[in-house]
Amino acid sequence: MIKGLVFDWGDTIMKDFNFPGPMSGWAEVAWIDGAEEALMELNKKYSCIIATSADHSDTDEMKKALSRVGAERYFHHFFSQKELGYKKPDVRFFASVMAKTGFLPSECVMIGNLYEKDIIGAKEAGMKTIFFNEEGLKGVFPLADHQIERMEQLLDLL
Repeated sequence: MIKGLVFDWGDTIMKDFNFPGPMSGWAEVAWIDGAEEALMELNKKYSCIIATSADHSDTDEMKKALSRVGAERYFHHFFSQKELGYKKPDVRFFASVMAKTGFLPSECVMIGNLYEKDIIGAKEAGMKTIFFNEEGLKGVFPLADHQIERMEQLLDLL
């Protein structure tokens, strides 16, 4: 049974405009289309977790950026590589998230936009995976249990 949804941050929940420095200080921040609508429903049924390997932001900076669009209210747990000590796709990143939330990997789904970082590491850690392929990349993604191109599609899968 799925209990937790682990979301990547940049280009999965909020758009990554590739400005310098932490996202919390960027001149512009924005939701990924459909993410808020999906989270409004999903956070009622699941523990929603956000976990990032962003280089410029620790967990507090991530929370500040999320609060700029009102996204922080939908998440129950927040993790960054700066506090975890590991970056995606390192299996220890995902294992640390599981240890800190108390969920088993089989009870969680990783949702992310980068197949190599988000999906491969999560699958190797024993999690279910959803590849958010908003760009419509062509190819074979064998470790993705599902693939979506719009965040609203999560509501039909979960």
